[in-house]
Amino acid sequence: MSKNNLNTIFDNFREDFDTEEPNVGHENRFLTKLNNQNREVITLSKPKSNFWKPFLSIAASVVLVATIFISINKSNQPHDLASISPEMAETQNFFTNAISLEIEKLKNELTPEFQDLVVDALFQIEILDQNYNKLKQDLTVSGNDKRVISAMISNFQDRIDILNNVLNQIEELKSTKIEQNENSSTL
Repeated sequence: MSKNNLNTIFDNFREDFDTEEPNVGHENRFLTKLNNQNREVITLSKPKSNFWKPFLSIAASVVLVATIFISINKSNQPHDLASISPEMAETQNFFTNAISLEIEKLKNELTPEFQDLVVDALFQIEILDQNYNKLKQDLTVSGNDKRVISAMISNFQDRIDILNNVLNQIEELKSTKIEQNENSSTL
């Protein structure tokens, strides 16, 4: 736009412009109103009560402590053979299942006649189980030491051997008793 066009536009709207001077003291009245308005805004916008903030911080602290506690407990839990490798997990499952089956067989033989043998075998198994728990802790501390792994496998084998020996003794005693009954009936 050219300068002449702007001048003509302003000339056309000159009557619409407010060109009067404000009354005397207008500036002071304006500032007073402005200051009063600011005070009212400040008084109207009082800080809200943050009643829930302390509880939120306590809850966050509890969650943080619980998370730390759980992570420490997980790292302190003893490892077993299954935590080493999938092959060791299979080995542990095999031994665990075999021992469970043998213990069930042994418990089926729990009669007054064989009670001492069965109770003694279960006591020995319990001692080996406690030793195995100590070996799990040693494995955690040693970082999968092969000697500890070997001791754990030997522990499983010892348990199976004890169970097999006791079951064989029971079978021998049964067969001996049957033979004695047959011999006594033929006399």
